[in-house]
This record gives sequence, structure tokens and C-alpha cells, in this order.
Amino acid sequence: MKQRSLILLLLVLVFTTAKAQITDYSIFDHKFNFYIANDLGRNGYYDQKPIAELMGTMGEEVGPEFVLATGDIHHFEGVRSVNDPLWMTNYELIYSHPELMIDWYPVLGNHEYRGNTQAVLDYSNVSRRWNMPARYYTKTFSEKGTTMRIVWIDTAPLIDKYRNESETYPDACKQDMKKQLAWIDSVLTVAKENWVIVAGHHPIYAQTAKDDSERADMQARLDPILRKHKVDMYVCGHIHNFQHIRMKGSSIDYVVNSAGSLARKVSPIEGTLFCSPEPGFSICSASKTELDLRMIDKKGNILYTVTRKK
Repeated sequence: MKQRSLILLLLVLVFTTAKAQITDYSIFDHKFNFYIANDLGRNGYYDQKPIAELMGTMGEEVGPEFVLATGDIHHFEGVRSVNDPLWMTNYELIYSHPELMIDWYPVLGNHEYRGNTQAVLDYSNVSRRWNMPARYYTKTFSEKGTTMRIVWIDTAPLIDKYRNESETYPDACKQDMKKQLAWIDSVLTVAKENWVIVAGHHPIYAQTAKDDSERADMQARLDPILRKHKVDMYVCGHIHNFQHIRMKGSSIDYVVNSAGSLARKVSPIEGTLFCSPEPGFSICSASKTELDLRMIDKKGNILYTVTRKK
């Protein structure tokens, strides 16, 4: 009985949100810092506007270099063109703090695939801060003695569910899945940076009520490539909560970043090290020897930190 009580107590400690208010911002000093945000576009409603304001005010202390936006900037039907009013109500007028006038590097989410995906890329020609050179792309960064490679990928075309529902997701089946997977493999083959992060919209592993086939396709098609090259993190959104998962036989940290607007309930599964139903965003900080991803709730508390060391 005592052993059972101890196990229950440990589970509560692991999976209950352990909030820690940031009082010492020196943890971000001399680091390469950037934000991770996704599942945003709800015209400022739910928690989108206050979280956007929090990202801005915290940016005054953190000094993020850019925002990695892992999809679903626009709920629910994507955008129709670069002139769609949703660009203003979902993005420009919401993320208006001066500290957020930095580069945003997005990927397409499933909701973008309901609309005009090319318009999401073309918005790079309209907005100074929106930078999306292709459906999948890579960039390297070198700052304060730290090198990092981020690989942005296009996950909807890797999943049969989206490829088969051509009326709802008309562009998904038009994309060459094998070409993208070969490209991901080739980029990771030559990656020599201190840290390598792959970012997409859909999770490889996660607790969710969404169709199991989504994760099954990602596990079959993408995960073997990431494991082969031993990337440090796979970061995604889509599930609208925070999750950190480690799978047996893999050294990768699988991270689900929560929604920057409407969040959902979550519970642990095999491999779960942490999960929380809070909405928010993440701050990634890197030095040459340590990589930290801090999950931030809507009040600015650090819920949990994923740490890798070399």
C-alpha cells in the first residue's frame, strides 16, 4: 500500500504543472535565444492576445533572435491570398509588440492546407518579418560561439490522411513526399552544427485524440531519418498542449509546443516525461554545451525545461 502511494505521489510530481516564475533573466544571457509558437490564429480570442503581449514584454529581457512558428497561424480555413484580412486579425495586429518585429520562420500546418498554401509563402514578399522561402527549408545560425541548424519541414504531405482528403486539403496530394524525405536525409547528412533541431507541425509521438494514423505515418516515414542522424530535438505543434516525450531506442527529445491561443487537455503515455494542458509558447536557449527549451505558460511561468548537454 505504501509503495502504491509513493508511485502515485511521484506521478503527481512529474505530471502536475510545477510553475516557476522567471525572476532572474540572466539565464538567457550569453545564449542564442529564440521563441517557438504555433496554433495561434484565433483573431486574438481565447488566450491569443495576452500570450502575444507576454511574448513581447518577455522579449525585452530575453532578446529572441527570431520566432520559429510551427504551423496553424491561421484557423480555421487558412488564407485565400496575401491580402486576406486574416493576416491582420490573426497576425499583424496581434503580434504587434516592438520586440516581436523580428524574423518569423514558419511552416505550414493542416489549417493552412485548407486554404491557399502558396499565399502563405508569398506573404514573405509582403511582410518584412515573415520569412518562408519554401515549403521546407533549412538555415544555420552562428552566434556567441554556438552553431545551430534548424530544418523546417512540411508534414501534412507526409500523412496519408491529408493526401487522401483532396477536397479539404487540395494541395497536400500535389506535393512530392519522397522528394522531401530525400531532401531531409541529405540535409541532415551534412549537418555538423553543435545542435540540430527539426521542426514540423505534426507530432511523431504524442498523446492526442487525433487520428492515430497521423503519428503512424510520421513514425514510419520521418522518424527513421531523424534517428539515423541523431538529431537533438523534433519540435512540433498541432496538439494544443505541452508534451515532452523520450522513446526507448531513440536519443531524440520529442517536444510538442502548446497552442498560443486555445489549449486542450492532455495525459501521459509511454515515454512521457512531462505534459501540461496550459497554453503558451517556448523559449529555446543554446550555448555550445547546453540546449534548453523552456515551456512558458500564459502568465510567464516556466512550466518545464527540456535540457540537453554536450
